[in-house]
Amino acid sequence: MKTLKVICLAALFSVVTSFAAQAQTILVDADKVNCPTATFSAIQPAIDSASPGETVRVCKGVYHEQLIISKSISVLGDPGAELIPTAMTANATGATVADQIAAAIVVKNTTAAIVGGFYIDGSSNGILACAPRLIGILVQDASATIRNNAVRHFRLAPTFPGCQSGNGIEVETTSGGSSDVVLNSNSVDDYQKNGITANETGSNVTIRSNFVSGIGPTTGAAQNGIQIGFGATGLIESNTVANNVWSPCVSVADCTATGTGILIFGSNNIRVLQNNVGTNQVGIFTNGSNTVIYGNSIFNSLVLDGIAIASNRNKILSNEIAQSDEAGVDIQGNFNDLIANDFLGAEFGILIEPGSTNTLRTLNTFHATLTSVLDASATPAVALMDDSAASVATPKAASVPSVPKINIAQRVSPSR
Repeated sequence: MKTLKVICLAALFSVVTSFAAQAQTILVDADKVNCPTATFSAIQPAIDSASPGETVRVCKGVYHEQLIISKSISVLGDPGAELIPTAMTANATGATVADQIAAAIVVKNTTAAIVGGFYIDGSSNGILACAPRLIGILVQDASATIRNNAVRHFRLAPTFPGCQSGNGIEVETTSGGSSDVVLNSNSVDDYQKNGITANETGSNVTIRSNFVSGIGPTTGAAQNGIQIGFGATGLIESNTVANNVWSPCVSVADCTATGTGILIFGSNNIRVLQNNVGTNQVGIFTNGSNTVIYGNSIFNSLVLDGIAIASNRNKILSNEIAQSDEAGVDIQGNFNDLIANDFLGAEFGILIEPGSTNTLRTLNTFHATLTSVLDASATPAVALMDDSAASVATPKAASVPSVPKINIAQRVSPSR
């Protein structure tokens, strides 16, 4: 019995020792001031030396590097760890059109990678053309957690404001690949095109508790705060998204492009839950089917709409929608349900576009809306309970031209 105990203890010691070895932390310090025992002064050599399961800890300091992570490791910055790449060059290839990408951090072809704690500044990128495309953090064909980073200033020189470049964080998947990514508690601002983007079939993202802010009114690229598109799937929950405004969009007739807070484009079954979305031209847009838009606070939608729906079988539930210049909810599609939403201050609370069918609305409340419901659909909306008492205008033939005729999906400007 004693011998058995000794064997068991020896086995346990071996497991613990093995785990400790796997959990080794590699220190990086640019000047050895904050971490005198650091074995590396640059981050990429430490990444290259790390084994799966290990952590690269980056001590306070400024690091002028572009990083590539292709193994299951954690790369974590201490407070004050600044990644400021200079003279950035292409280090990845796009999944769709095989364009060249220059990213501050690339995570690719791995699982269980973690990147966290960095202040990532793109203001010294040095790119003087629309290509290579500029990105802060790119996750491609990988499973990863990206958390607690500040990703800022990923914009081109002022002479290239219209380039469709400059995304803060992007997840994408090449044909036949897969990416399963958690984006949690990051701050993304001062981007040129998109704050957070997830594109392509095979990409699945959880985008939770991030702060995303565009640059405000711009005549350059039409910005989007958070985008899931082109077959990607995922959850967008408890984020704050603001300040995506394309300046030429000054009236409904002029909006050939818009700044959108949360954009779902060509992706189905997305959940958009309990976000704060304000000061965009469209708060939340979807042209995917079976989108659930629940419990969001959407406010100050300039020129256009709080929520714009350009597809079928979506559920808009229990949202608070305040101060939309056109409509609180604009519907262009079939079998969409609007339930228990609260509208404050809009030209139209609910605008149901010509050609739409089988809209269900119930338990919605309206305050200080000029017209609670404007129904120009092919079939009148089905209204139940309290909502049926709301003022409903159905345009006569002579007034139908005043109802917007544009395909509302053509207003948005996705990144790809």
